[in-house]
Amino acid sequence: MAAPAALDGIKVLDLSRVLAGPWCTQILADLGADVVKIERPDVGDDTRHWGPPFLKDAQGHDTDQATYFTSCNRNKRSVTVDMAHAEGQALLRRMAAEADVLVENFKTGGLAQYGLDYASLREVNPRLIYCSVTGFGHDGPHAQRAGYDLMIQATSGMMSITGRPDDEPGGGPLRVGVALTDLFTGVYASSAILAALHVRGTSGAGQHIDMALLDVGMAILANQASAFLNTGVPPRRQGNTHPSLAPYQDFPTRDGSMLLAIGNNGQFERFCEAAGHADWARDARFASNTLRVRHREVLIPMMEDVTRMRSTAEWIALLEDKAVPCGPINDIGHAFQDEQVKARGLAVTLPRDAGDGIGAITGVASPLRLADTPPVLRRAPPALGQHTDEVLAELGLSPEQIVALRAGGVV
Repeated sequence: MAAPAALDGIKVLDLSRVLAGPWCTQILADLGADVVKIERPDVGDDTRHWGPPFLKDAQGHDTDQATYFTSCNRNKRSVTVDMAHAEGQALLRRMAAEADVLVENFKTGGLAQYGLDYASLREVNPRLIYCSVTGFGHDGPHAQRAGYDLMIQATSGMMSITGRPDDEPGGGPLRVGVALTDLFTGVYASSAILAALHVRGTSGAGQHIDMALLDVGMAILANQASAFLNTGVPPRRQGNTHPSLAPYQDFPTRDGSMLLAIGNNGQFERFCEAAGHADWARDARFASNTLRVRHREVLIPMMEDVTRMRSTAEWIALLEDKAVPCGPINDIGHAFQDEQVKARGLAVTLPRDAGDGIGAITGVASPLRLADTPPVLRRAPPALGQHTDEVLAELGLSPEQIVALRAGGVV
């Protein structure tokens, strides 16, 4: 018999779309929660259509289902309900009455017209933990604005510190290559939900969680925000170099580039010895990290002249047993071919039998490695409405009632 998962018995009603909310609920689903994803009939989550690229069928042909959706909807059951129908609203209230957690990402106040806001659902389920995800939060002058990750990366200052300096070729603000604030909002939201579940174990009461992409975008500025708040000087873009560490960046090699991440004096000394320049470690200008940062304009060109003399693989082999952080700059294809990535089983394939010709879907494994209650892989990302009949039957509806709801366009 399989060991119980960490969140066995926890029911999650997922009214969220796109990425931040679904990323949160996928974390909960991987930990064993029963997540029911509510989608619009015939349309579904926006990201089902955010392609190319698209999933392929058994013959290798593109389908109309985008790969984007599959990144954040594993282990969930898809149910289609039109909440514009009074009967659809009633169904969702019945589901909420039995749920432990509800996650939604509608605009502030957007669910009140359907009787699906926290104040309304708290009346039918005082134990409900209700997590709202918005762009700017539920108060303040911009609360009514829609928020997308790119907007938050710009507003928070993240783009001002990402990319090459303005005076270099290709300089200018850049977004991070994935929707970073969406993803971090999902992670923070799952942490808040787990904390609320712990509190409920003592108090018996649920609570409302207000998650804002802007709040998260500001929080994950981390050391860069701290630098500004305590000096008054806004950090600037500086490409792959680090404002507080050196050498900590990419370096040219004979056949491409490599990454060196030297964070202390011992690592610097060992690099210099291996590179045949032990004298650099004895140079007063480079005697500490602070001094290396101060004199990086002298140090880095010297190092680049040396790193060009060996291939990336030769540098990695030379430094690997010397505890000097060094590695290739992979594309994603190369990353999944890395022997450590393979050893950790980070690509996982789940079968799906939804009658649409897609037999299996591959995704990235959960990074949560709990020894006694590890993440579970039960379901591939679902087809639209794949579990509607199943979930409604569990809710107590008869086959005849379900047929009638379909005929009326409710589900």
